[in-house]
Amino acid sequence: MTSIRQCESDESSLKSAFEEVSTFSLCSHWHRSISGIGASAAADVEPSIAPVQIDHSQLLIDGQFVDAASGKTFPTFDPRTGDVIANVAEGDTEDVNRAVRAARKAFDEGPWPKMTAYERSRIILRFADLLEKHNDEVAAIETWDSGKTYEQAAKVEIPMVVRLFRYYAGWVDKIHGLTVPADGPYHVQTLHEPIGVAGQIVPWNFPLLIFSWMAAPALACGNTVVIKTSEQAPLSALYVSKPFLEAGLPPGVLNVITGFGATAGASLCSHMDVDKLAFTGSTSTGKRQSEVTLELGGKSPFIVCEDADVDAAVEAAHFALFFNQGQCCCAGSRTFVHESIYDEFVEKAKARALKRVVGDPFKNGVEQGPQIDSAQFEKIMKYIRSGVENGATLESGGQRIGSKGYYIQPTVFSNVQDNMLIAKDEIFGPVQSILKFKDLEEVIRRANATSYGLASGVFTQNMDTANTLMRALRVGTVWINCYDVFDAAIPFGGYKMSGQGRVRGIYSLRSYLQVKAVVTALKNPAWL
Repeated sequence: MTSIRQCESDESSLKSAFEEVSTFSLCSHWHRSISGIGASAAADVEPSIAPVQIDHSQLLIDGQFVDAASGKTFPTFDPRTGDVIANVAEGDTEDVNRAVRAARKAFDEGPWPKMTAYERSRIILRFADLLEKHNDEVAAIETWDSGKTYEQAAKVEIPMVVRLFRYYAGWVDKIHGLTVPADGPYHVQTLHEPIGVAGQIVPWNFPLLIFSWMAAPALACGNTVVIKTSEQAPLSALYVSKPFLEAGLPPGVLNVITGFGATAGASLCSHMDVDKLAFTGSTSTGKRQSEVTLELGGKSPFIVCEDADVDAAVEAAHFALFFNQGQCCCAGSRTFVHESIYDEFVEKAKARALKRVVGDPFKNGVEQGPQIDSAQFEKIMKYIRSGVENGATLESGGQRIGSKGYYIQPTVFSNVQDNMLIAKDEIFGPVQSILKFKDLEEVIRRANATSYGLASGVFTQNMDTANTLMRALRVGTVWINCYDVFDAAIPFGGYKMSGQGRVRGIYSLRSYLQVKAVVTALKNPAWL
């Protein structure tokens, strides 16, 4: 396992974070009073020393960590500074072929799909125990590689990953078919069987969390897996591969390829020996195959009705947008507020954004770290400029913080119109757009007037209003008087261009199973 090297300046803060590790919904824990960014917004954010040493930067193929066939590597960068963390094996078509061959052999000839459900469950549970034991190292790697706050990674995301693997370990021996009544002298039953080799492409915003959403149900069903990590944040997937092997996972069952989307990703998508493809990422990149689960982009409406608790709605809307530096596919990025409370909401949303603490994600009390890389940083700044140019009112933020790293001030726009780019496009950054509406019929029409349909938030004290909106909104998730509440058992996915299929819960298992009908003629059907 990776050894942890805690520098003296950060040891106490890391320890205090570890002591409070627990599993809970994402939105219930950031309600605290903190000082604003103030003058620090103009200065460079001084990074602490990242407290881990990277031991794994090779591909995992057939149970072994190996170099890319070409010998090439690529750098993964610290978004706090732009400095290189490590050089990682650059997998390409040949490496994908090697990994798929290993996965195919492990499925067709290996023990995993033939293993008793009880033993598969025990291996997944052992992995979860090992991951929980090394929560601190994993969280530190996730923060270092992606820029998310250490508190978020250590207290929320890694415990959620552990919880999810344990959830699916509990499903392994409960996957079964049915006895089906049919006309005639026949006994009819269905068998639920693993699909085969699952190719899975993981994004950079939640590298390990979405790794678990994909790998856990696939493995629970008896499939073998080839995972292609994001090139921007590949390190945590490589790290957790070793405890998987230590837990007893047979060689070839889990393979991890690091590389670029245009080469390794495209090869995995088009590989003829991959039976199932799962992809989480931008809608423009998603590819449809014969068997595919897509969890794509969003432009989710967050609707604040006239009877809402304004203070609670402001805090929830702030979290819905700014969580994880705004780099969430389900971010509440269109904040619709009823005209009767619009001005009050805008003032309070502005005040909350000005209090948001931006800084080194390893430090206590920091709510927002840097964006993932320079390309994402420039994309967000371009959208901010477009908002100003199109006539929206810039209430707060809108500027870079410092000259080193990829930090952006929490940005709030009011007087946003539906035709503006900041209201139509998925920005994937800390930019809140607040729109005004008059009545339910109007907000339903405007909320649904998008090619996306991933999630939504509704704040109201009237259950008739809540029921109307929950049925009318064309989205995969509706959060009422809350936001970003996730659990291993709650399905997640989108309507329209936000994807197809669902991750988590029983619905994810269905994505990794084939249904086989077995019809047997009865020799003596007289009793029927």
